[in-house]
Amino acid sequence: MKPILLHGHERSITQIKYNREGDLLFSSAKDQQPNVWYSLNGERLGSFVGHGGAVWTIDVSWDSTRVVTGAADNTCRLWDCETGKQLAKIDTSTAVRTCGFSFSGQELFFSTDKQMGYECEVFFVDVRDPRQMVNGNSYLNIPILDMPKVTSAVWGPVDEYLITGHEDGSLCQLDAKTGEMQATQKEHNKNVNGIQTSKDRTMFITASKDNTAKLFDTATLRLLKTYKTERNVNSAAISPIRDHVVLGGGQEAMEVTTTSTRVGKFDARFFHLVFEEEFGRVKGHFGPINSVAFHPDGKSYSSGGEDGYVRIHNFDPQYFDFEVEY
Repeated sequence: MKPILLHGHERSITQIKYNREGDLLFSSAKDQQPNVWYSLNGERLGSFVGHGGAVWTIDVSWDSTRVVTGAADNTCRLWDCETGKQLAKIDTSTAVRTCGFSFSGQELFFSTDKQMGYECEVFFVDVRDPRQMVNGNSYLNIPILDMPKVTSAVWGPVDEYLITGHEDGSLCQLDAKTGEMQATQKEHNKNVNGIQTSKDRTMFITASKDNTAKLFDTATLRLLKTYKTERNVNSAAISPIRDHVVLGGGQEAMEVTTTSTRVGKFDARFFHLVFEEEFGRVKGHFGPINSVAFHPDGKSYSSGGEDGYVRIHNFDPQYFDFEVEY
């Protein structure tokens, strides 16, 4: 399984995302330029130039026409995917930590950090309304007052609610129309680093600093499965075709220089979705993996690491023949 190495970032990768067809791969990093690549051969299509700080989060609409990014320069920006032109810029009080398009591509949410005396807030805007795409005119904003800040978030099915992961390990469902908190759950005891949904959005997987990834039911937030490791889990993804999950992580980035790559455990780890058993590892990164994503056809996966590389791995035929015996 020889990977394609994509080196278009000078600093560590923060998030990678496939579009719906899987022909494009979007990457954001702590440098100021998110990139878009052809996932088939690793050719870089171009960059989205304009941010003035680390880009924490990136998402693409279902028809791959628009891209949204959130960054530490206190802005959330909307881009034209084809030309790389900036379509809108929303200024915020603090850094934008998460963002995402709804399934229809007509609404988007973004959340800001709790810092400099400002509270963490979640904003919802309608992309079709130009007045909402300028500062502070969102149709709904939810201040997160009695909980720690939002560190990761995804839309639930049919855009009815948002699932948020918080710094203390708790999960919430926020109604996208009223802003009410519909349900909360606390299974992790440390920061939730990432949330990704399954293909049909009935389940989602969380990655946490408490060395575990957990699978939840989307509607009820009921815990279904737990995948344990000995290092931070920074990102986890569910395969669209097999009962597999991939976990990416490794020790804290600031402690990396104290160990070898072998001890640091910077490999991507594959677990069986149902049996919670690890059945494979893929080495390669020279630092912790910050983001993993399965290709929508399930035949390859990508990982982005602290070393600034994105690696695209196409699965060998043995992977598809592999069955867990039970």
